Amino acid sequence: MTYYLGVDGGGSKTIAVVTDQSGRVIGLGESGCGNHQLGVELAKGNIEAAVMQALRQAAVVKADIAYAVFGLAGADREADFIILRPMIAQLDFVHYDIVCDTVIGLRAGTKQPDGVVVICGSGTNSYGINKHGDHVQCGGFGYAYGDFGGGSNLAVEVFRSVIRAWEGREQATLLTGLTLRMLNYASVELMFHDFLDEGRHIPHMLAKLLFEAAEQGDSVAGGILQRQGEELGLAASAVIRKLSMQDDVFDLVMVGSVLTRGDSRYTAPFIERSVKKAAPNCRLSVLTMEPVAGAILLAMEKTALTIEESVYASLYKYLAVKEAPVEWVLD
Repeated sequence: MTYYLGVDGGGSKTIAVVTDQSGRVIGLGESGCGNHQLGVELAKGNIEAAVMQALRQAAVVKADIAYAVFGLAGADREADFIILRPMIAQLDFVHYDIVCDTVIGLRAGTKQPDGVVVICGSGTNSYGINKHGDHVQCGGFGYAYGDFGGGSNLAVEVFRSVIRAWEGREQATLLTGLTLRMLNYASVELMFHDFLDEGRHIPHMLAKLLFEAAEQGDSVAGGILQRQGEELGLAASAVIRKLSMQDDVFDLVMVGSVLTRGDSRYTAPFIERSVKKAAPNCRLSVLTMEPVAGAILLAMEKTALTIEESVYASLYKYLAVKEAPVEWVLD
């Protein structure tokens, strides 16, 4: 029997999965933050903990793993890989690869070797690979470096919209009542002063209120989600043009909790409007399998395994994207 290891190391959690060549999940491990940019030792410990848990549950040892793929948040530039290569090498797998988590997100959402992905979780990102194997990333470094949105920044947009409405700089919004209930304040004035006086951080959970308010027809919430979609479309279109994919047929995969665990109808049409101008033949799809499935598929391809439909079906059985959890984790 041949075994594979896939790892998805994100900003809030790390998932490790061991499968056999049929795609049957036989080991699963979970731990905390796997992004080295949030702490090298923290990420290293969590990645190792998730991997060891998965191996123990699968009743296999490292030498049994034919190939391992680590899809890690923050694996963006050579400066990152200088840190990540020795970190992952210390795990002692013979055959392995390290890629950005955008790469495994794309592979989990398409059966083609080429395609484009847009991610909107705690942050935003876009990545693509064309039929020649050329690849490019656009975004992933925050607002100051050109990005807009993602859960953390969308939460700020919610908070500031409530403040602006209270001050009269913006129209009234249903986000006000929803925010006060979530944060347990009697008035915006009390919330305003408490956050300033205590130096409180805006909780990322506020982002999910955008969908609740938009569902009730709130134009402020709808406008923020529209801008999010437009910005993601701009990033994906830039990737498409840089890779000369305008005439290609490929999947544009939408990844991240804002898109997969929110309600993509408030953002997807604006993504589609932009990318269809850039590449009329692309197909939009929302990720239905956890990104770690992409790490497994990449690992299988590294050993030249022919991936049958039954493998995709098996991975989906075990790793289908679940409905939004109570905590609505942004990753």
